[in-house]
Amino acid sequence: MSELREKLLRNTKHGYDRMDVSETDAMERYCTDYRKFLDNSKTERDCVDYTIELAQAKGFVPYVPGMALEPGKKVYVNNRDKAIMLAVIGKKPLSEGIHIEVAHTDSPRLDLKPNPLYEDSDLGYFKTHHYGGVRKYQWVTIPLELHGVVVRADGSRVKICIGKDENDPQFVINDLLPHLGREQGKKPLNEAIPSESLNILIGSKPLADEEGSDRVKLAILNLLFEKYGITEEDFISAELEAVPAMNARDLGFDRSLIGSYGHDDRVCAYAELAALLELDVPETTAVCLFADKEEIGSYGVTGMQSNAFDWFIEQLCFTQGTDLRTCFAHSFCLSADVCAGYDPNFSEVYDRRNSAYLNRGVGLCKYTGSGGKSGASDASAEVVGFVRKLFNDNGVLWQMCEMGKTDAGGGGTVAIFMARRNIDVIDAGVPVLSMHAPYETVAKLDCYMTYKGMKAFFHA
Repeated sequence: MSELREKLLRNTKHGYDRMDVSETDAMERYCTDYRKFLDNSKTERDCVDYTIELAQAKGFVPYVPGMALEPGKKVYVNNRDKAIMLAVIGKKPLSEGIHIEVAHTDSPRLDLKPNPLYEDSDLGYFKTHHYGGVRKYQWVTIPLELHGVVVRADGSRVKICIGKDENDPQFVINDLLPHLGREQGKKPLNEAIPSESLNILIGSKPLADEEGSDRVKLAILNLLFEKYGITEEDFISAELEAVPAMNARDLGFDRSLIGSYGHDDRVCAYAELAALLELDVPETTAVCLFADKEEIGSYGVTGMQSNAFDWFIEQLCFTQGTDLRTCFAHSFCLSADVCAGYDPNFSEVYDRRNSAYLNRGVGLCKYTGSGGKSGASDASAEVVGFVRKLFNDNGVLWQMCEMGKTDAGGGGTVAIFMARRNIDVIDAGVPVLSMHAPYETVAKLDCYMTYKGMKAFFHA
């Protein structure tokens, strides 16, 4: 009977019962490097900067139109400092297609409004506009950092990073004390903290020897001008993001988990980057893409709906006299995005038979969307079969999953935009607990298996 079970039933054993013990050290090394990536990539701009640093150390050079692209050539394109595309040229002609892995590196956060700085009751504040799908109550009373750029009146650009260094000040959004929170406590979660109350406390000391109002605001502006040359009007041409001031850490007595801001979707971005950086001369051209704006619909010049990706691949095709559409028609893409990890504390919204579990490996999603698969690309049986066999053949632990119960909600990824380009695509990524929260949780085993899967795909 045991042989029949092994032959016919799907293997649902815990990942640690299936993973080769000899891989444990490799998994820990990989996760150590991943934590470093997280700490250096708090925003999409930071991610691009750090990715270029890692890529150049492995021989990647900026792509220049018309440059020679022999097999093994490693190139990248920095798309406006907020998205990046990297490629390793393969032996096969581009007319036979390319292997693409795409992730996004933007995460839910708080953006400063164009006119953010104000004073009220002798306290200085920044007004914010939340970016992406946040649960607003999670963003109060946690330490915040400020990252981004300011373009000054003379056109010069200054980079801002305040709160990351241990000697830097940090920031916070206050909440109501429980002694006076009776009415607030009666409100639904999504109403208890209104968007317009997500105001960041940034100071309280007035400017000395100054008469008039807004002395705290003026003092803050004076500090910013002395250090960065910024005036109040410069905030209009600024892009400043408030993110959690917390670094990635091992979680649990057994250190089997990683807690951090931005697992969605940097956990998949790093997996594909690490896999690409190890390539020498692949059979098929390998492309790694970090997109921006996924959390708000993938719009804009740095989002996946932009033509920037088409331009890059078209440039590569031009060197071989290949039509872009021919290349896309024969290409395959792993949309490397996270999936919802099953949480027994909220079991009522999950379908236990079709959920992703921590420590079971890469989560494959045939379709995302909501309701009746609205907004999904819905991978074919052939596409699922190819990835399933590829992972099995390469010792990659994987699981098939959906986001949750059909009527509980839903979500999407950039897979639909790759499918729109006539590219076969399926979602593959790491199960995450507390997705979109300021501090998310993933399992090391799943991180490592996702990396193994990305590596196997680039070598296919």
